[in-house]
Amino acid sequence: MSIQEWKETIPQFSALCDMEEIFWVNPNKESVEEANRKVDYSMDDILDASKRLERFAPFIKMTFSDTEDTNGIIESFITEISDFKQYLTDLYDVEIPGKMYLKRDDSLPIAGTIKARGAIYEVLKHAEALALDNGLLESIKDDYTCFSSEEFHQFFSQYQIVVGTTGNLGISVGTMARALGFNVVIHMSVEAKEWKKAFLRERGVTVIEHNTNFTEAVNQGRQESLANPNSYFVDDEHSVDLFMGYTVGGLRLKTQLEDAGITVDKEHPLFVYLPCGIGGSPGGITFGLKQVFGDNVYCFFSEPAHMSSMLLGLMTQNYDKINVNDVNIEGKTVMDGLAVPQTSGFVAELMEHYFDGGFTVSEDASMHLLAKMYELEDIPLEPAALAGTPGPAKLHLSEEGQQFLKDNGLENISQNITHLAWATGGSMVPVEEMKEFIEAGKETY
Repeated sequence: MSIQEWKETIPQFSALCDMEEIFWVNPNKESVEEANRKVDYSMDDILDASKRLERFAPFIKMTFSDTEDTNGIIESFITEISDFKQYLTDLYDVEIPGKMYLKRDDSLPIAGTIKARGAIYEVLKHAEALALDNGLLESIKDDYTCFSSEEFHQFFSQYQIVVGTTGNLGISVGTMARALGFNVVIHMSVEAKEWKKAFLRERGVTVIEHNTNFTEAVNQGRQESLANPNSYFVDDEHSVDLFMGYTVGGLRLKTQLEDAGITVDKEHPLFVYLPCGIGGSPGGITFGLKQVFGDNVYCFFSEPAHMSSMLLGLMTQNYDKINVNDVNIEGKTVMDGLAVPQTSGFVAELMEHYFDGGFTVSEDASMHLLAKMYELEDIPLEPAALAGTPGPAKLHLSEEGQQFLKDNGLENISQNITHLAWATGGSMVPVEEMKEFIEAGKETY
């Protein structure tokens, strides 16, 4: 179909192309039971990933001091943000029933962003497979603190790990892979911040800078890796292992909510708002959440209005065969972690029947809310991490959101909804750069 035909037949497509803020309900979403029949993955795969991370926990605790309190488990906490929720109510002039929380992946150990979940998991799985295949491990019942030994480091130094990234994925891959002894090459797109490049270089990572976008950086990294038989490419566009690492976050949230006294059932639904770039992290977490909570959790992903690649792929059902530039969407955003012009076809097609919908956020809105989150809750976040935070307001303010509540029989129990915005990064941003973010946000007041 042509762009004009899409504009005539797809609701809100014109607004998407005009880079307006929209709230979109996925017409292809099905019940979890129905969706599960169409995919090759299940709770068993999530549990397998969780157990692998538990096996590596003693090594992680020994190697990274910021995981000592969690015994080597890489996990974040949740924070109620009632003052920020009240500000959303005032800003958007809409009542938001229920409580609102922030999932603090901005403070995840080791790498300080949501990417630590999938990226670190994939690196660890690759290291485990190499160690088992080459006889360094006898079985998965061995003591995994052996991964910190000189013998293992020497062995892994024969191998290379490569990734293409806007920044945060590279930090996670580079930090863990170097701790194991791998040689690491990171291809950074034009959106990558200088401090992220410096951080990696200080850890012995080879950083290759590209004056091009994320998709091209990934393609060049992939080609380089394929040319080396001892090289492994962490593929943000197609990796099942990366996706599975994220699913564990959904699994663990159940215990966290129970510990906080938060009930999730038909009468007490959970709404989760997830920033979306390539799609792996929101897709993986959504898959995990849906397996745990079934149809009692509703997952919405959020993208920059100037870089809405997942929405574009799902609306047109062209998935990764269409780029934001193809429909004259600018493709530039201050939310560098979400600066992806073309979505993951693997994730988009897998998640089409699970995602409840999505929405877009303007550049000014992300910076405005960044400054307000710091001012009201004393939480410093990077711009991409704010993308999900206006979700509750958009749900209740938009006609599409109100209709969604009616269609799902939720309009009379909206006071029982628990809203959870998933933060993606912030704790590792240098102090001076964070100050600049906050001041830029204040200028939008």
